[in-house]
Amino acid sequence: MNTDNLKRPSLGMALIPIVISLAIFILGIGIMKYPAELMLLFAGIVFAIFAIFHGNRWETIIEVMGSKIKKALPAILILFCIGLLIGTWMISGTIPLFVYYGLKIIDPNYLYLLAFLVTAIVSTCVGTSWGAAGTIGVAIMSIAQTMDLSLAITAGAVVSGAYFGDKLSPLSDTTNMSSIAAGSNLYEHIKHMLYTAIPSSILAIIIFSIVGLGIETDSAQLSNIQEMVANLDQLFQLNLWLLIPAVVVIVGSLMKKPPLIVLFTSSVTAMIIAILFQGASLANLFASAVSGFNVDMLVGVDIGDDLQELLNRGGLYSMYNATFFVFVAFFFASALEVSQALNTILESIIKHLKTVGSITFSALVTGFAVINCTSNALVSYFLIQDIYGRVYKKNNLHPVNLSRNMEDSITITEVLMPWTVSGVFMATTLGVDNFEFLPWAIFNLGGFVFSALYGFLAPITGGFGVRKLEGPVGDDNR
Repeated sequence: MNTDNLKRPSLGMALIPIVISLAIFILGIGIMKYPAELMLLFAGIVFAIFAIFHGNRWETIIEVMGSKIKKALPAILILFCIGLLIGTWMISGTIPLFVYYGLKIIDPNYLYLLAFLVTAIVSTCVGTSWGAAGTIGVAIMSIAQTMDLSLAITAGAVVSGAYFGDKLSPLSDTTNMSSIAAGSNLYEHIKHMLYTAIPSSILAIIIFSIVGLGIETDSAQLSNIQEMVANLDQLFQLNLWLLIPAVVVIVGSLMKKPPLIVLFTSSVTAMIIAILFQGASLANLFASAVSGFNVDMLVGVDIGDDLQELLNRGGLYSMYNATFFVFVAFFFASALEVSQALNTILESIIKHLKTVGSITFSALVTGFAVINCTSNALVSYFLIQDIYGRVYKKNNLHPVNLSRNMEDSITITEVLMPWTVSGVFMATTLGVDNFEFLPWAIFNLGGFVFSALYGFLAPITGGFGVRKLEGPVGDDNR
């Protein structure tokens, strides 16, 4: 829908709903711990009333919301497919296989580090943070839970690794779309992102190594791990054939097949393996896919509550809350867009941007604000391009600077807030609240910080990490 003709408020009036909404988020979600869905709904109502008060129509908000949901339908379907994938990978023994060998091989002191490195490798191969977190990330969280390690730190390491690939993989949709939106060449864009990705990764490796080495493992903890390994060996027929569903995801992603088809094919493959190796019935297969896996489906072994809590998960139903949240988030985003409050504020700010540091920092903050308001990376990319594209060009800054700033403020930060679609997905999938793993999402935080530093330090460093225009921009858009 075209929103160019929407009525705009004055700067002073535009600040009113923004301040009220920030208060709702900070007090309601951050301090009082009220449900994020309800707080987001309240904030959306604030913007809706504001939009109608300024002469816009309620029908316009609904039309914009419908347009956003239509564009987000693939992401919504992927949410359900991840739930399906986890349930079928559980009953097939694929995730238990990862947990089994992880418990036998991984030293607790290196789990946080390996959580980051392994997830980074997988996400780079498959090009999606959701796929990496929903598969290997779930297995790593299970290992950490069994070893009685910090789930918040583990989740932060998984999120960091998952978004390493989401940011740098040429297979990632966000990597491709951010370069397209900014008008930069894909591989030039990836190369330029290394300026922030490398130091962020080094910082993550150092912190996860130091924190991990401080873990003290007692005899009771080791005994619990050995008991879990023995129970998993009794519950499942463990062999290398169980890796086939994971191979399907990796190969399908490398072949650039549609994610929905890849995830669904992997789930069907897992069902077949569950029948062949775990002796699962069709009734239990379908129940696991829809309602989630339950160890009661595998008879003959008496296990404790800890292992049941570890394995009983997944299924389409597990993603219902996250899917409902998507609708609430898009109501808020639609009301915000129709109100034109954010656009009014942003356009008044960019008039005062003169230095590389101020331009970079403003673009980063704007990207973070927009993705938190829209939960739609594609919309955010093009909005940032519309607002800052001319500013970057006017100041002789190459488009790769803008595309990198988009990634560092939009792609990798969305997951940190509990009212965004990616944030809800990660919290639901990993079982850890966003604000709990936020301090440990080192890679995600580092990208924003290092991007800002390159901008502010440009006069001192001679522009290190900041690329200037050397000729017509079109030369890099082939």
